[in-house]
Amino acid sequence: MGRRPGGPAAEGEHRRVSDFAEWARRATEPSTAAGKPEALKGIRVVEFCPGHFGGMVAASMLAEFGADVIKVEPPGGDPLRLVAPEEIRVAGTGLPFLSEARNRRFVTLAAGDPAGSGVLRRLVLASDVIITTEPPDRMEAMGCGYLSLRKEHPGVVYLYLSTYGSFGPDAGRNVRDSDLLCQALSGGPYIVGEPEREGAPPLPHEAPTRLGNWHGWFVQGLWGAYGVLAAIHFRAETGKGQVVDMAGAEALMMFADYNITWMHTGGKARERVGNFDPAVFPYTYIRCRDGYTFIAAYNDEAFDSLMHIIGRPELTRDPRFSTPKNRVTLENERALLALLEEWSGNLTADEILAAVEEYTSKQGGPGAAVVTGRVNRPLETLAEENWRERGCFLRTEDPVYGELLLAAPPWKMSGTPARWKSGCREPGSDNRDVYLGILGMTEEEYRGLAEAGTF
Repeated sequence: MGRRPGGPAAEGEHRRVSDFAEWARRATEPSTAAGKPEALKGIRVVEFCPGHFGGMVAASMLAEFGADVIKVEPPGGDPLRLVAPEEIRVAGTGLPFLSEARNRRFVTLAAGDPAGSGVLRRLVLASDVIITTEPPDRMEAMGCGYLSLRKEHPGVVYLYLSTYGSFGPDAGRNVRDSDLLCQALSGGPYIVGEPEREGAPPLPHEAPTRLGNWHGWFVQGLWGAYGVLAAIHFRAETGKGQVVDMAGAEALMMFADYNITWMHTGGKARERVGNFDPAVFPYTYIRCRDGYTFIAAYNDEAFDSLMHIIGRPELTRDPRFSTPKNRVTLENERALLALLEEWSGNLTADEILAAVEEYTSKQGGPGAAVVTGRVNRPLETLAEENWRERGCFLRTEDPVYGELLLAAPPWKMSGTPARWKSGCREPGSDNRDVYLGILGMTEEEYRGLAEAGTF
């Protein structure tokens, strides 16, 4: 990435940045989080989302900020415990569940039975937030729908996660919420993937492409938690709870960026362009000797700099590349990518970075806006000093699940930091703690419900 030129002003700016960096290091160091307040301390959350990763994501976010999250699983355990890529499980539990099941208490409950419905209702009435993916009609039948709860608990915040939302022509469809369905309905995958070639039958890889690792569920859960935080703030001011209705497909539409407006004003749908870009080019990944690196030149001056860096300054006068408009024609983007890779193919990502920094350090203003950065493999990301120093990953040791490497909370906060406190536990590990301690069950009542199969 291009550097600013030197001189007294730049040195002063660098010193100010360094002063803040040193302060931020001390103030937000993850290892000191345990001694600081928690933003959501005192907020109790019931997570009733069997088989739904988005619900787990929403609950995890709230739990990392200090909420007391109680995960309600069926007596045999959440079906997500069995989801395992390449059948890799630890003590019978799959990696996706292990990665997300943090900072919780785990209870089991046959919520569909009359006795179980009653227990769930008592638990929700004793809590501040419920996160559920169960259909509203079913929740109302159990006495745990929002319309039933708000009469006795007007401050309850009710997060409902689903594919289509709670109202609209498709809301009543009897479909199980899934990540890929949410992605498909959002329109996102249609514009992700390699473009089809004109006049030729599409190849298998020239097709709509899923958006990474369960983005439909992740985004749904994160936006849902965001809505809960806003609702909790409003409740603190007014005492009133509310519903947060979060459709997974709708959550992903927020990531459509300017494409929805473009489709509306341009009168045509955006097609797939792969790693090309309809707004600016080059703004893409290019091959290099040790993998791939990102390269971007955002304006004419930066493009001129990049052409000097690759030793082809005459290309700025080539009609295909002489203006930003010409550079974003797909045919010209393909040609420019080939020219860039003629240069990059013999260099490592670090050598490309060094070449860019050497040239742009002597430029000023727009001419320095050439950006590059290696495309890391996951193991390379783990090895980078920057992320290790920031505490982006943590190792946990558990008597049941052994040692696990997990992603740490990404927020670095000086006052009320998010934190990891506990990992996954077996289904029902906290039954006694929750049912006796929170609901005030007697030993006799607890034992009777357990013997009846309610837990």
